[in-house]
Amino acid sequence: MPDSSPHALMSRNTESDLARVCVIIPTFRRPQGLETAMRSILTQKDAPPLSLIVCDNSPEASARAQVEAFAAPFPVTYIHEPKTGVANARNSAVALCNSDFIAFLDDDEEAPANWLNRLMAAQRQFDADVVFGPVTARLPADTRHNRPYYEHFFSRFGPAQSEILPHYYGCGNSLLKTAALTSKTPFSTLQNEMGGEDDILFTAMKAEGRIMAWAADAPVFEDVPPTRATLAYTLKRGFAYGQGPSHSSGVNGRFLACAGWMAQGLVQAGIFGIASLFLFAMRHPRRAFVLDKAARGLGKTLWFPPFKMKFYGQVLLKKDAKTKT
Repeated sequence: MPDSSPHALMSRNTESDLARVCVIIPTFRRPQGLETAMRSILTQKDAPPLSLIVCDNSPEASARAQVEAFAAPFPVTYIHEPKTGVANARNSAVALCNSDFIAFLDDDEEAPANWLNRLMAAQRQFDADVVFGPVTARLPADTRHNRPYYEHFFSRFGPAQSEILPHYYGCGNSLLKTAALTSKTPFSTLQNEMGGEDDILFTAMKAEGRIMAWAADAPVFEDVPPTRATLAYTLKRGFAYGQGPSHSSGVNGRFLACAGWMAQGLVQAGIFGIASLFLFAMRHPRRAFVLDKAARGLGKTLWFPPFKMKFYGQVLLKKDAKTKT
């Protein structure tokens, strides 16, 4: 029986020197993706001293043996966080970091050999507290319908050149200065099932005047499974993304701002919803893009329970259980 204690740890390759960068990979029942992500850390060239933490968020600790078998020339730590939820997983890993910087890589991503080196170069150039990099989606080869839309949806685009950002992106493919974090558990556990825990953190950091930068030459690749390259999935995610600004305004008591987002969303959903009907009837190549805008608009309007979307934590457990039956 695997140890189901809140923080069952396994560390190897320990050393007394401080690792300048701690790479964190949260994982949930993705053995192939996790293997790809871990091996991409092995290939890093001209990187600063680094360590790796894999936080396994599956209740049964399914990644333990896989991480134990992973041989690396740098410190590797396995942590089991049985309380499912994306914020729980990130917080448990951050709490163990003893480094100057934290780099986040998702368990469906692969980092090129110069990834860390270029993130660190951008950090030094702009004296940034947070650095974000591009994400390039890799779809299944047999994805035919709406392929440009899916490639765009799962990718992250930014400026052509590295520069200081006026806004933020998501946590995957990011580098954070540890000293800029005010807590060892910086991600809101209220977002465990919904996601957006990184939005809350970066919004607060932006309000504190933290510098956020873009590393245009530090991309990662994201592998999209067939189950996600569907309109059923992306429209739900688009709806959830739309809920973000309204939800944030509403729960923080900024009711006028919330009402504004809701009104904007209602107009957006109506205009793009009607337009998408015509485009689908014409089989126009941009039809999915327009329908996505309608879904995001509807999310801005319907941001409250019971419409708040959930993708992580107990929702994943129930989904996996349903798939196995």
